Amino acid sequence: MVGGGVTGGIEYITRSEDYALVYARGGSWVCNLLVMRALHTERALSRCGFSISKKVGKAVVRNRIKRLLREIMRAAPLKPGWDIVLVARPEAAGTDYDSLKSAVERLLSQADLLETASFVT
Repeated sequence: MVGGGVTGGIEYITRSEDYALVYARGGSWVCNLLVMRALHTERALSRCGFSISKKVGKAVVRNRIKRLLREIMRAAPLKPGWDIVLVARPEAAGTDYDSLKSAVERLLSQADLLETASFVT
């Protein structure tokens, strides 16, 4: 497959051109921990990507946040045909799984990207 890796039923955005397209044309939703950018596509599946800058923390912290976000998005019942980029804010560095999960769920429901009203992990 070109343009995205697939792991456990989730497809990831891997190319910088795809990230740039989401940033340029996608909508934006914001909370205190994350910024979500989303762009409707014609794909059969939704894809997600993560952007965590060095402002958030050192590599250990950034990788932990990425792992948590991957697990949260893996369990999310997303509507098909969306490219979603989650951008972590520095406040996300000190948060736990449940707070991050509720922030992601809130952003996804604000953008109307969930198949169901809530998801469980």
